[in-house]
Amino acid sequence: MIGFLLRRTAAMLVTLLVICALTFAVFYLLPNDPAAQFCGKDCSVERIALVRQQLGLDDPLIVQFGRYVVGIFAGQTFGSGQYAVSCDFPCFGYSFQSAQPVWDLMMDRLPTSASLAVGAAVLWLGLGVSAGVLSALRRGTWIDRTVMVGTIGIAALPVYFTAMILLYVVVTLLGILPYPRYIAFTENPGGWIANLILPWITLALINAAIYARMTRSSVIETMAEPYVRTARAKGLRERRVVGRHGLRPALTPVATMLGMDLGGLLAGALITESLFSLPGVGKLFADSLNKADQPVIMGITLLASFFIVTSNLVVDLLYAWIDPRARLA
Repeated sequence: MIGFLLRRTAAMLVTLLVICALTFAVFYLLPNDPAAQFCGKDCSVERIALVRQQLGLDDPLIVQFGRYVVGIFAGQTFGSGQYAVSCDFPCFGYSFQSAQPVWDLMMDRLPTSASLAVGAAVLWLGLGVSAGVLSALRRGTWIDRTVMVGTIGIAALPVYFTAMILLYVVVTLLGILPYPRYIAFTENPGGWIANLILPWITLALINAAIYARMTRSSVIETMAEPYVRTARAKGLRERRVVGRHGLRPALTPVATMLGMDLGGLLAGALITESLFSLPGVGKLFADSLNKADQPVIMGITLLASFFIVTSNLVVDLLYAWIDPRARLA
């Protein structure tokens, strides 16, 4: 198990390093001059040259990349002398627009995105898995057909359409809930739930439909395995056969997909956060794209990659615990 963990951790670190290199190359090889963007529109040529020198943009690209990677783990100093600016660990640079540390900007928005992602994941996992198992166990009946037709219809709805309908009906027409805004869970748990329930439903509906269809297919396939028939032949109760011998191995592909989806959402649900005006990482990413704020875009890209790769590592460890054969992969 330790060897499996070491192999997966090493692969994760290599993947993150490659993603970091590619992201760095894309943004620093673009025609836009980072020094000019940082300095602003009214900067003189001399001022831009000074900013370029302070940011170390005159150095070879490989040197800049090495400094960037080291800065993430050890911090770095921009400029020298009276113009020196210290960037503490973990350093992702400074925003070109607000001159604030990128790390602070992301951590300020992360609680909103994490609340949105975790709440929606719990909702869609519960709904999707339950509907999928019910449909699989009632295969060919009106329940199965109703669930599958419903999932197709829900999956076809765009996120922005679902969000607008929910806002109009629940907030404007009925006035049941307030217009969503982020309230920290530690400040007001009830207000946290009330303000995030509509974004949760918006994200959960489409994902629950996908998870329901995946769970149905996986459970049907697993229930046809010889060991399930053997368990039934031994006289085990159907609930035990389904729960222990059928459902548990059937959920491995669901766990894989959950790791990918949850990892991506932790770095922000761009459309949902924008529609509900939630100050999350996704909204910050959209604003940074509009303003071509390269350090923030790079930081969020690396943050998203970290969450996705880490989520996959957790899924691999769960596989190794569920099925020891996975440790040999």
